[in-house]
Amino acid sequence: MLRSLLAICLLILAPAGAARAQDSAYTTDATHAVILDFETGQILFSKNGDEPMPPASMSKLMTVYMAFEAIRDGRLSLDDELPVSEEAWRRGGAATGGSTMFLEPNTRARVGDLLRGIIVQSGNDACIVIAEGLEGTESNFADAMTERAHQLGLTSANFENATGWPHPDHEISAADLARLAALIIEEFPELYEIYSETDFTYNGIRQFNRNPLLGVVEGADGLKTGHTEESGYGLVGSAERDGTRRVTVFNGMESGRARADEAERIMRAAFTEFEIVELVQAGEVLGQADVFMGTASVVDLRAGEALTVGVHRRERADLTAEIVFEGPLRAPVLEGDPVGQLVVTFPGGRTETVPVEAAESVPGKGMAGRAVSALVHLIRGN
Repeated sequence: MLRSLLAICLLILAPAGAARAQDSAYTTDATHAVILDFETGQILFSKNGDEPMPPASMSKLMTVYMAFEAIRDGRLSLDDELPVSEEAWRRGGAATGGSTMFLEPNTRARVGDLLRGIIVQSGNDACIVIAEGLEGTESNFADAMTERAHQLGLTSANFENATGWPHPDHEISAADLARLAALIIEEFPELYEIYSETDFTYNGIRQFNRNPLLGVVEGADGLKTGHTEESGYGLVGSAERDGTRRVTVFNGMESGRARADEAERIMRAAFTEFEIVELVQAGEVLGQADVFMGTASVVDLRAGEALTVGVHRRERADLTAEIVFEGPLRAPVLEGDPVGQLVVTFPGGRTETVPVEAAESVPGKGMAGRAVSALVHLIRGN
C-alpha cells in the first residue's frame, strides 16, 4: 500500500487516477511541431515531434553543423576557397530552378561566402561544394552527416544528401531538429550570428533571408526555412528574451504565408504560454510504502533525482502523478534501494518519470519477529 504525500510544496499534481484523456491546451495546424527550452533541453510542446519527417532545406542545419565543426577543428577556415564542380553547378545551380547561390562552375568560393550562401540564401550549390570539400562526394558527406547525427544523439536522422532535396529515406524528427539547432547555438555562438543576417549578395545577386521571424518577433535570430511539395512549408526558429531562449520547429504548412503566420504565433506562445516547472527535487520524500518482515512497518520513499518539466500554463492543474512499484517491500530494505518510478502524466498522454528509492534502511526482523509476522499474515489471509 502507498500512502501518497504528493501534496508537498503546493504540488500541482492531482491525485493518481484522475482523468488523463484531455486535449493539449495548445494546438497548431502544422503536421509536426516542437517547442524546446534551450537552457534545460526540455520539450515544452510536441505534435508528432518524435516522428521522422521530410525536412527539406531544414536539413541544411546538419550541413552547416558539419562545416562549423570542421572550422572549429582546424580542418577548414572561413578564408579557405573551395572549387565549384560541374556537379555542384548542375545539381544546385541556377538552371535547376531550386534555391541557389548562383555559383559559377569551375570557379572557387570562400567558405565564409558559402556558409552565407547556405544560411541566408539556402543555396543547394553551396551545400554540395561544402560536401565535396569535406568528404570528396555529396554521397560520402551524407553518410558522414548521418553518422555524426547519431553520435550527437539525433537518432531519427537519416540523410541522403546535403541539400534536403526530396528522397524517400531523407528524414529527421522535429525534436531532433530542435536539438540540432540548440547544439549549433551552444557550440558555435560566433558563427551562429550568420543566421541573423537578413541578406547576402554574391555574384552581383542580392538575396534575402527567408526566415519570417527576423525583424518581426522580438529576439529572433535564426535559423532555417524549408519547403518541398512533399514536406510542405516548415521552419526551425530561435529567439532569446531576457536570458531565456526557445527553439521552435514545425513543418507541413500549406503556403509561405501560412508558415510566416504560424512561425510568429508559435514563437510568441513559446515565451508567453509555456513555462519550466520543477515538480520534484532530488531526495524529496514522495510517500510511504509498507514493509513486510521489517523492524518498521513502513518506509519513506524519495525521488532519486529531480524532475523539471516544460508545461503549458493552463495544463499545470491537470497533471497527474502516481508512484508505481510492487509492494509491500520485503525487508531488509537498504537506503537508496530502487523501488519504482514516479510517473507524471500530462494532458494528451505524454509522461515523464523519475526513479523512486527507499529513503532509509529497514532491517529485517529476528527469528521470533518473523514468526509472529508470518502468523499474522496467515490469519489475515494475505
